[in-house]
Amino acid sequence: MPVQYIPYYPEPIQGQAVLNNFTRTQRALKYRDNEKVFTRILRGMPLYEMETVETVGKNPNGNLMIRGECVSACAYLKQQGIKVDLVYIDPPFASGADYAKKIYLRRNPKVAKAVEQAEQEMDDDELRGFEEKMYGDVWNKEAYLNWMYENLHAIKSVMSETASIYVHLDWHIGHYVKILMDEIFGEDNFVNEIIWKRSSIATNVNTQWRNSHDVLLFYGKNEDTVFHTQYGEYSESSKEHFNNKDEKGVYSLVPLLGSGRTINGESGMTWRGINPNKLGEKGMHWLKKPNILEKLDQEGLIYWPKKKDGLPRLKYYLDDSKGRYVSDLWDDITIINSMADEALGYPTQKPESLLARIIEASSNENMIVADFFGGSGVTAKVAHDLGRTFIHADIGINSIQTTRDRLKSAKASFEILEVKDGVALFRNPAQTMDKLQTLISGLGKAKDLSGFWAGGIHDSKLGLIPVFLPNLLDHTQKILDKPLLNRILNEALPDLPDNVKQVAVYFIDLEDKKELEHFIREYNPTEIKVDLRDLKEVLHEIVANDEVEYKSSKDKDGFTIEFTRFYSDRLAQKIEAYNQKRELNNGRNKARQIELDEANGDEEEINASFKPIEVSKNGLELIELISLDCASAKGKWNSAVEIKIDKKGFIVLNGEKSKDFWNGKIASKEKPLRHQSQVKRLNILSRILGHFG
Repeated sequence: MPVQYIPYYPEPIQGQAVLNNFTRTQRALKYRDNEKVFTRILRGMPLYEMETVETVGKNPNGNLMIRGECVSACAYLKQQGIKVDLVYIDPPFASGADYAKKIYLRRNPKVAKAVEQAEQEMDDDELRGFEEKMYGDVWNKEAYLNWMYENLHAIKSVMSETASIYVHLDWHIGHYVKILMDEIFGEDNFVNEIIWKRSSIATNVNTQWRNSHDVLLFYGKNEDTVFHTQYGEYSESSKEHFNNKDEKGVYSLVPLLGSGRTINGESGMTWRGINPNKLGEKGMHWLKKPNILEKLDQEGLIYWPKKKDGLPRLKYYLDDSKGRYVSDLWDDITIINSMADEALGYPTQKPESLLARIIEASSNENMIVADFFGGSGVTAKVAHDLGRTFIHADIGINSIQTTRDRLKSAKASFEILEVKDGVALFRNPAQTMDKLQTLISGLGKAKDLSGFWAGGIHDSKLGLIPVFLPNLLDHTQKILDKPLLNRILNEALPDLPDNVKQVAVYFIDLEDKKELEHFIREYNPTEIKVDLRDLKEVLHEIVANDEVEYKSSKDKDGFTIEFTRFYSDRLAQKIEAYNQKRELNNGRNKARQIELDEANGDEEEINASFKPIEVSKNGLELIELISLDCASAKGKWNSAVEIKIDKKGFIVLNGEKSKDFWNGKIASKEKPLRHQSQVKRLNILSRILGHFG
């Protein structure tokens, strides 16, 4: 249950915020259900308790990593009075795709020769659907726009007055989000639509033009946002534009006037008798302020044409040039090569050079840069490299662990916080949604139920009991409140078959239960009983009880912990299921090949190509990271020594890469009070806590 609700904006009505553009939004972009998001915004952002999970380094700049959803993270920042100066977000694109990360087993330190499967990729659809999938970008347009609308309002509420925001999208939904951003940030604060040409690779696409670019929508909080011109290298052809010469050197002539009328008060002023608003059919504006124009002219840097009606232009000298001006078409940054040093195998990972350009252009050193859909942590890492404070937020445990390791290697210090909203129980919401139906006893499909219901349970006395499950990928269903309950009562219940006597409504969190039960009694238009059930009582079953064994020793150099065994029954079952499916598919393929060969008169024997994945008895190839806490036996984690094992089995000791293989041990000069094993359980990191006496 939220501690309180934080208003989005400081114009409260009845204790909460109200937006002055509700009417405009409904007129500008009307779609089904778009009025329902207003209720949540009027209520405010839910603020939950925050737990400090770990502190890495001394963290004097206040760098933060937050495991939680965007709105909850913004509620915390606003309650703490933290304002961000630059926001970059790369949210789901409403593309309908599931995103997954490939899985690698490590080298087993207890065998002389690494098992053949040590570097084998597990890339099977069934495995991907349960354990490998990180999140599902599966939305209908209406739900996505409501979700983005609320997130963008939350982000705006924590932006400083000179802040700007870049929203990274593609063709699926970007044009709709542009309209939302016009409403939220104001049309006048739209700066650029940037086209990022991700790839120049030409593939054979016969039915359409090949999609090769993303879009970044760039808005400022107001017209005083920070911006520094960026420069790129000149091509040989572009150097040909420097075709003028005087005693100072070669130069090109660039415009001092842009098309379109005034963009601010000074850009439309008359200078040297030239009124830009009267030029051209639609007017023009100065690209530099009048006082800057005066200074440039005094320095002899403005070219005045001899023609009476000619317009002044700026002399741009090649020797003084920092490079070509970067425009809104970025074709010089490519996607990450899988062999690149920065490649993490993380889906949707963006190149560091892309974020470096954004951060250098739209922030100054020591400013705060935030990413509320942080993914692999590229924004936080580049912000750290460029001397900015970073805030990384993401709901996925994989994102938090990947970014933690990335920042640790970059020698960053930071604090890891976790929003205590119940979602942390799920580890990965996308995977949990795939598994929920098998966890609720008796739940199955029912042909007479609409898609609103997850299915039904057949009871010997009550008959069919329809079951509602909140969508764990949609934060608007995280809290069972009156708007959601009203939808269940007045939209879903009346459409049920006449013989339904009871429904089961599962919730993650809820407002006052007695008040909701009273709401049901007062506003239920049917005779159907509504049974409210806590989903957490079901979800605890998916938290596996993994086992880890180790032995510790002490000598003159300090302490050594040797790990001897790791076992997860659930993991073993999943690998077995994976092997069985691959064996079955391989058998079918073989049978089909035999049929084809016999038809062609070819009796050559078929050799099966699939080799099952085998895990050793000690299971140590599943461990990815070991961390020792020598400061405290409880509370937030303080990593004194840690070893990470990369996918090829090489160790990374305290962030330093090496070409050594892990020997199953970790040493510390100080006495370890507890250890933490991050175990590679099909890409989901399971934490096993051990305490040392």
